[in-house]
Amino acid sequence: MVDEYSAIRCPVLRAAARRVCDTFRNDHGDAIDRTELVDVTVALASRIADLAGTRPLSEPIDKSMRTPLAQHLLDLVRTDAVRRWSEGEGGGDVDVPALLSYLRAFEVVRCEIDPAWSEHFASHLSGPGALDLVVEVAHDLRSPLTSILFLAETLQRGQSGPVNEVQHRQLGLIYGAALALSGATSDVIELARGGDRLVEEDLAPFSVTEILESVRDIVRPIAEEKGLEVRIRPPETDHRRGHPLALSRVLLNLTTNALKFTDSGWVEVKVVSKARHRMEFSVRDTGRGISPEALESLYQPFRRTAARRGYCFSGTGLGLAICRKLVEAMGSQLDVETRPDWGTRFHFSLDLPRAASL
Repeated sequence: MVDEYSAIRCPVLRAAARRVCDTFRNDHGDAIDRTELVDVTVALASRIADLAGTRPLSEPIDKSMRTPLAQHLLDLVRTDAVRRWSEGEGGGDVDVPALLSYLRAFEVVRCEIDPAWSEHFASHLSGPGALDLVVEVAHDLRSPLTSILFLAETLQRGQSGPVNEVQHRQLGLIYGAALALSGATSDVIELARGGDRLVEEDLAPFSVTEILESVRDIVRPIAEEKGLEVRIRPPETDHRRGHPLALSRVLLNLTTNALKFTDSGWVEVKVVSKARHRMEFSVRDTGRGISPEALESLYQPFRRTAARRGYCFSGTGLGLAICRKLVEAMGSQLDVETRPDWGTRFHFSLDLPRAASL
């Protein structure tokens, strides 16, 4: 009897294809023809084996393979094969370089069976619902990123058991990366709303000190990983009325930005009372400062720069652009001072009436 899977030259891929087909049939019954199922799976696994083995491929993949079923089967074969390779199966015939070749082959085949995805996505982005699509994607990203932040901080503080110094630093890196991604998704959502949305229509009472402490607590893992000090300087009169959510967002963005471009020293978040109702907020760092070239486009979103040596919140420039919009929405202006070997200071002043109680 001819083995239907014999065309697959890699033993692990051959076994993975067989298991995927058997499992798929057990789970879905007669929902799909068995011959079609096996033919598609064998074709995918064979092409991966040929690509990984640098066997020349004279023909492009059949257009009939560009289906959701083929994409799903490819994911199942990849998951099964990687798991078995990680468990040492395959008769020892796959070393690390060969394994990387197989993983690259999986990605090549994935592109082959879905080559028009970028065009499909671009068509949605250029359509009438493009803005809603971007916001939905950003929301979908923000939820798991929030979980990563919570779990990384919990582990780093040792609440789930002791961690050594290396693990502590690695968790700090994970936290910092997740916070940056979470901030970027929030920036996208904010920009889609105009970038100047004040959640509180009316002035609300809040504690300035609590806002500063919250910002410090959020960025602490990033500061500890870089060996930087985060200083907060609260005002003498604490309880005020204003727009605490917008204010917190601006200060967090500016503080995260300052930490990103400071290699040694400290970052200071300071509030000074200028008059009975007037308060000046500032975020100062001891980083390398901003070059004159970068200053010209500092608040422009989606700017393109030839090099990443300049000072900006991100490659897109969304963070500072939104900070400026929110500060203007609160009735002020975001200014900056910067000098080489001194650092950078962003500052703005707000009229915040005193609040009798929170």
